[in-house]
Amino acid sequence: MLTRGGWWALVALLAAVWFCNLEVRKLVRPDEGRYAEIPREMVASGDWITPRLNDFKYFYKPPLQYWATAAAYTAFGEHHWTARLWSALTGFLGVLFAAFTAARLWGGATGIAAGAICASALLYALIGHVNTLDMGVTFFTCGGLFCLLLAQSAPAGGGSARRWMLAAWAALALAVLSKGLIGAALPFATLVIYSLVTRDFAVWRRLHLVRGLALFLAITAPWFVAVSLANPEFFHFFFIHEHFERFLTKAHSRYQPPWYFVPMLLVGFLPWTLMLPGALVAAPRLDAGTGFRPRVFLLVWSGFVFAFFSASSSKLPSYILPILPPLALLVADRVCRTAPRALTWHAAPYLMLGVAMMLAAPLAVRLASDDVPRALYESYVPWLVAAGAVLAAGAAGAAWLGWRGRALPAVLALAAGGLGCAQLVLTGHDSLAPASSAYHLAGRIRAHVTPGIPFYSLGMYEQTLPFYIKRPITLVEARDELSFGIAREPGKFVADYAEFSRRWQAHDEALAIMHPNTLAYFDQMRLPYEIIGRDTRRAVVRKPRAPASPGTRPQSP
Repeated sequence: MLTRGGWWALVALLAAVWFCNLEVRKLVRPDEGRYAEIPREMVASGDWITPRLNDFKYFYKPPLQYWATAAAYTAFGEHHWTARLWSALTGFLGVLFAAFTAARLWGGATGIAAGAICASALLYALIGHVNTLDMGVTFFTCGGLFCLLLAQSAPAGGGSARRWMLAAWAALALAVLSKGLIGAALPFATLVIYSLVTRDFAVWRRLHLVRGLALFLAITAPWFVAVSLANPEFFHFFFIHEHFERFLTKAHSRYQPPWYFVPMLLVGFLPWTLMLPGALVAAPRLDAGTGFRPRVFLLVWSGFVFAFFSASSSKLPSYILPILPPLALLVADRVCRTAPRALTWHAAPYLMLGVAMMLAAPLAVRLASDDVPRALYESYVPWLVAAGAVLAAGAAGAAWLGWRGRALPAVLALAAGGLGCAQLVLTGHDSLAPASSAYHLAGRIRAHVTPGIPFYSLGMYEQTLPFYIKRPITLVEARDELSFGIAREPGKFVADYAEFSRRWQAHDEALAIMHPNTLAYFDQMRLPYEIIGRDTRRAVVRKPRAPASPGTRPQSP
């Protein structure tokens, strides 16, 4: 077993690998641009109560991640790494807490295995390095569940049980401030189902309900009260539209079939998927005694969350992220009870998968399109080859170590291959940044983006552009997710191209971004313009200071 120094060395190595690429990648649309820009506008405006996106009210989600990112901007500046820091930090802490919980429940070896499995599960590793809200809510919901496990497993009547239970209430309150009511509703429903399945109702007497609810409300209520007082329209939009209508209707255009999350889980839990069935089957048998049954509780949580989002009319792959840390605990428990040589047979398919990735990587160029040229995919191919090689190397090491009877080193080897593969796939994705991010385009036009000059966006909203030019843009016709805010402040929006044309003619200077095909509208309407930046997806034009011949289009730099 590792010494204290060995534990810290392992944590330091994980931290180095986990945080190494936060800055090198450009922000990609739409989520990373959105969740980088909202806190930027908080800092710029000084209003930390009412979230705004592109200067419109934006009530889709609560503010915890916005606050954390805004604080990072204030302390360290507005960078790629500070925009992604909250996702990466909560993901990293989630790995450590999974390891800690498993170690407290089932021993140190299981704790190390649980942390390694969690960190290297493909979907967890990817989302932990992307600026979305899903990792934050995963950390707090799973943190609350793990605190509950520790509280219920502690000696009855002791101070330790009370402290862990209050920590659970606090974690679930922060989950609500991360992504809404699901942060509390899903854990509560899980507890109900667990009690019915196991007929263990004694757990309810150990929840410290009065103190817990008081703490929960003390954390959550202040912002909800403050934002409702400042914005009377908040309550209906947030609680009715964003929770009930999102779940029950196809309003967000994210409908997928009920089986959608089956392949998402099978791929997202790589390279541990093959061990999952055995772990799920073994969990109830291992918890066959009386009293609180932590394995069954983790099993109920995973099954219920999976079923809940499968039934929803709004689905994204990251929605099932909160089941991965609990599954990591169950698989780690299974691994540590399995003969080491079994790991050899588990690792062998991933050796073949890594080799297959290396051989298939050049086929990525077939994904090329007018928007994402072949040259960008060609630059991505070496990264995919390297990712396959790292996965194959980790699997080969795991197979060899397992054969020699060294179970825990085998787990760490396969985890290193899985995490390294995910990091290379993600880092290499920056090869596609010229088509998926406004970073390069913003660099070419920055000299023209001066205070006071109007900047229009025709028929589109490029989510990453406002972060890079440090200002909102005026939308023309395009509403998308800003429809709610536009309805409250229509004066910041241009409803049609005819009104835009009148404004463009009236300005001494102005800028506009659009799809390159929209340039034909300028020619048709004989609007003066010069192209100052262009790529496969977007073109940016300026109205010349001096009168120019209609349709003048000097070559873009």
